[in-house]
Order: sequence, then C-alpha cells, then structure tokens
Amino acid sequence: MQFSAGQIAEFLQGEVDGDAQVLVNDISKIEEGRPGTLSFLANPKYTEHVYVTAASVVLVDRAFRPAKAIPKHVTLIRVTDPRACFARLLQMHDAHRYEKKGYEQPSYISPKATLGRDVYIGTFTHIGDGTVIGDGVKVLPNCTIGDNVTIGDGTRIHANVSIYAGSVIGRGCIIHSGTVIGSDGFGFTVNGAGAHEKVPQIGNVVIEDDVEIGANCTIDRATLGSTVIRRGAKLDNLIQVGHNAEIGPHTVVVSQTGIAGSSRVGAHAMIGGQVGIAGHLTVGDRVKVAAQSGIGENIPDDATVQGSPAFAIGPYKRSYVVFRNLPALQQRVAELERALDGLRKAGGDGKASPVSGTAP
Repeated sequence: MQFSAGQIAEFLQGEVDGDAQVLVNDISKIEEGRPGTLSFLANPKYTEHVYVTAASVVLVDRAFRPAKAIPKHVTLIRVTDPRACFARLLQMHDAHRYEKKGYEQPSYISPKATLGRDVYIGTFTHIGDGTVIGDGVKVLPNCTIGDNVTIGDGTRIHANVSIYAGSVIGRGCIIHSGTVIGSDGFGFTVNGAGAHEKVPQIGNVVIEDDVEIGANCTIDRATLGSTVIRRGAKLDNLIQVGHNAEIGPHTVVVSQTGIAGSSRVGAHAMIGGQVGIAGHLTVGDRVKVAAQSGIGENIPDDATVQGSPAFAIGPYKRSYVVFRNLPALQQRVAELERALDGLRKAGGDGKASPVSGTAP
C-alpha cells in the first residue's frame, strides 16, 4: 500500500516540510534509505545521514533545524517524538502482514467450536471441542488448540504453537512459534517403593490481555487453580514458567529464565536473561534482577539484585571488585607468609625477634 507524506503527517499529527504528495510504500533505516521509503531521525549521531539519504520521507523532531541543505527528493515530517511515531507506523506495517481471513484446508475445526468474525485458520491446524475464538484472531499453520480453550479478540498465534485444553488467552496477545501453553506441571510424589508417581495437573493457564510470549516458551498448567500471566507482561524466547506461578502486569522477562512452581513475580518487574527463580517465592513489584542471577529467597518491592545467590546490587558490585582481584590478593598473602616465615626463622626459636630500642 502507498501513502502520501500528507496522509502520514495527518495520522501522526505532524507537519509536512516539503512535498506533501510524495508517496512511500515501505520503511527503511535512514542510513540505508531507498526511494519510496520512509525513515526517521531520532538519534543525533545519525544526523549526517539526513543530508545524503535516498529515503523519500524522514520523520524528524519539530525542533530540528538542518545545518545543511536537505536533498530535494527528501520530504520531512516534523513530529513531537520521531521514534514513537515511527513505532506506530511499524505497528501498522506489521498489521498488514496478518490481514488473511478464512479457513485454509486441510485443517480441522470442531463443529462444537465457536469462531468469531474475520478469523484466519492456517493449514494443518486443529481446533478442539468447545473452544471459543474471538473476532480477528489469526492462527497460523500447524497449530494445535485443545478442547475448551478461549482466545480473545485480535490475538495472533504463530505457527507450530500448542495450546492445551482449558487454557484462557486474552485479547491482543501474540504467541510466537514453538511455544507450548498448558503442558503438565512438574508434579510427582514418592511412593513407598521410592518411585515417583505423577500427580495429575488439573488446573489451567490464564494469559491476560496484551501479553506477548516469545518462541519456544513453556507455560505449565497448574496442579489446581491457574498459572497466570497478567496483563501486558512480555516474555522473551526460551522461558519456562512452572505450575501455579504468576507473572505480574507489565513485567518483562528475558530469555532462558526459569520460574519455578508457585512463585510470584510482581508488577513492572524486569527479569534478566538466564535467571533462575526457585519455587514458592515472591519477587516484589518493580524489582530488577540482573542476568544469570539465582533467586533463592523473597525479594522486596523496588529492589535491584544480582548474583547467585542474588543480593543487593551495590554490595554485589563491591564484592565483585574483590572477587576479580582474588589472584593478586592470593599472591600478596603468599608473599606475606614467606616474609613472616623468614622473620620466624631469623628469631631462632620460631618466634619473631623482639624490637630493640627505648620507648619514647
């Protein structure tokens, strides 16, 4: 689709500086601009590119004043926040990729399932009994959606996702390829013979509105009740969420993190990559956990922690300075021990010689 600079400026509530009729049909980096594309300038380090870019339209800050002549083929659109406006355009551009509607074949949709308007079901997808799919949902090929699943309006399920029976997914969610939602929690009990017997996991997974879950994540169903991902949470790729765990609203979790069963992470928290959180713990609101940390105890609200086991980041950094210098410290201790051993030998009786002299 093509849009004129004037149409884009109207959408973004910006001002055109140049040809309002120039058309664009794609987006590009300012340093890699091509004719017919739109770019943006937000970082001053890239200012020089605006004087040589081949892009047709560039978003700039309202206060931008060029130090050189802007190429005649470049039309500027002045906006309050170029980066935020560019993000809005990217969202529009991305939405156009998922405008498909209808049910591709071969696929299986249970006659007992309920599907809303403008739904897309890709090939080789299975939709189970009693499942309810809202308006505008896009289910890409090779997905398996079990019985009695609920998926809210506008949610997008990428290829090769498995959603087990009874799972609830809210509106406007994005689930990326390879993710499994609702697999059994890791629950076993040891019998009299010392063998592990499975404890049936009869709960479900509840994912609230506007959650994004990356590729190849696993969200385990609860033993009883629900494993819950709250509104607006964002999970990166390769994340494990154990049974009955809860991730708070608008919390961000980076890849390769594992959250064990029955632990709760609060709202607006930031969990770095390769973090391990033990079971039955509470990580408070607005907590920041540095990458590769191990959480073995409750973390209060607003704390920033690092290390394994993790502790407050200030003492951790001071401790790390010492840790990095351990080889040098070891060498100094060895030198002091040798010097002390020499003093003892010089004393002749295993003790250091007394210091002679008169006290003042």
